[in-house]
Amino acid sequence: MQQLTNRPWFTFYQTNDFFELPEISIYSLLDQSVKKYGDKTAIIFEDKRTTYRDLKYQVDCLAGKWKEMGFEKGDRIGLMLANHPHYIVAYYAAQALGLVVVQVNPMYTTRELLQIVNDSQISSIVGDSIAYQAIKQVENIHSFTYLLGSHLSEEEGKGFIDLETLIGEGIRLDDPEEVNAREDVAVIQYTGGTTGKMKGAMLTHFNLTSNVIQSFQMYGSAMVPGKETVLVATPLYHVYAMTSAMNLGIYIGADLLLFRKFEIENVLENIKTYKPTFFPGVPKMYNAFVNHPKADQYGLDCLKMCSCGSAPLPVEIIKRFEELTGTRIAEGFGLSESSPSTHRNPAYGKKKIGSIGIPVPQTDCIIIDENDNELGPNSVGELLIKGPQIMKGYWNNEAETAKALQNGWLYTGDLATMDDEGYFYIVGRKKEMIIVGGFNIYPQEVEGVLYSHPDIKEAAVVGIPHEEEGEIVKAYVVPKDGRQIDLEELRGYCYTKLTPYKVPKSFEVKETLPRNTVGKLLKRLLIKEELEKR
Repeated sequence: MQQLTNRPWFTFYQTNDFFELPEISIYSLLDQSVKKYGDKTAIIFEDKRTTYRDLKYQVDCLAGKWKEMGFEKGDRIGLMLANHPHYIVAYYAAQALGLVVVQVNPMYTTRELLQIVNDSQISSIVGDSIAYQAIKQVENIHSFTYLLGSHLSEEEGKGFIDLETLIGEGIRLDDPEEVNAREDVAVIQYTGGTTGKMKGAMLTHFNLTSNVIQSFQMYGSAMVPGKETVLVATPLYHVYAMTSAMNLGIYIGADLLLFRKFEIENVLENIKTYKPTFFPGVPKMYNAFVNHPKADQYGLDCLKMCSCGSAPLPVEIIKRFEELTGTRIAEGFGLSESSPSTHRNPAYGKKKIGSIGIPVPQTDCIIIDENDNELGPNSVGELLIKGPQIMKGYWNNEAETAKALQNGWLYTGDLATMDDEGYFYIVGRKKEMIIVGGFNIYPQEVEGVLYSHPDIKEAAVVGIPHEEEGEIVKAYVVPKDGRQIDLEELRGYCYTKLTPYKVPKSFEVKETLPRNTVGKLLKRLLIKEELEKR
């Protein structure tokens, strides 16, 4: 706290923003809320309500059954399913046993899943019908837990166990596993880098619970424990929804209005019925709201506060949404490596559109040049972050950990600037990462798939600025001598190798790709050329 009092953003904090953060487990968030709000609704899903007491009963029964089955503290368990109450049950049951949750996009292909399985050595996966095809191809997982709902035949269901059966058979766990909150890893959140290789950010119980409390503090008196309803439409396997929707919602005893997926008509009808008060969304969702012709007829003014994560939100969308609802979107910033929130525009007081806001309480930030010298206001350099939410390191990857964590600072790889009042702005990314719909796409991974195609000699994948999506993925391909590339066939090929959101939206065949004198690919020239066409 002492070092932060001299930071220009310190004056924007409320007086109660600084206290000793508790060293508690993720499971304790649920345990504490059950004691306060036992008979209150915890989850609303497809018009069915689950109370906090019922939720904890299911969590404890599943944890008890898993313990009986031989699960031990530190075992990695994958969660590979779309939003569903059982996601929350499985997540907290794992935390009760001190297991390490590995969150996996259920749309991942077998190839993508194998990268995570082989790196983290997952012993079991909780999956759903979406993930079934990928999971069944993975042979080195010795135990499967399967959430039914896909009408599997007896033959198809071999090797899988019904999650509801486990909950029903389980005897409630008497005592949750003791954890060292600062040291014990609660979640491995996979992310990529400039190389495109997945890395597992190790987030401890202290990292995650601290970020929940930091997020709560940023909302101030706008968020009243026991009185809120959180609109949960962003996937829970995404680190942003995990913290800002699920864990924060559980912490404050909120109703979690949960959606399997974001479908605008269904979401609007539920908003009209259940009147959510908080919404942690992503740009594509806000864009859908402002472009719906009858959005003003669904009572969106019930929302007291919204936040946006995962990708920058165009200024025009912010203005239109705030005019439509009368509420406020608190733009912010975060990374998988920081649990994820590091910055947010304050709920009250000064908001600067286009800024990611100020660091959340008990977080320090600096901007440095290429020689690690700290820069003053209005200078562009790499953003470094220090705080209780910063990861322990990358799973089984000391080399990458040493690059990312130095002297307590997380080197983000993002280029930023800070104004005189301590508000930060992201101006670019050192990494070549592309963000589509709130999800990270790493060009080298997509390029690797393209290079495996028999007709392709060279490939380059870039993010092209797009008014509605923020960015779209475009692939430039050069055919091998004497070959012709069928772009529709190539698109289909990509769908067999990649999750749909990673498949390039646009393809272009070129004779050559721009390179410098030493052969380095100049992707910026491809982007420049694309923008000049408009």
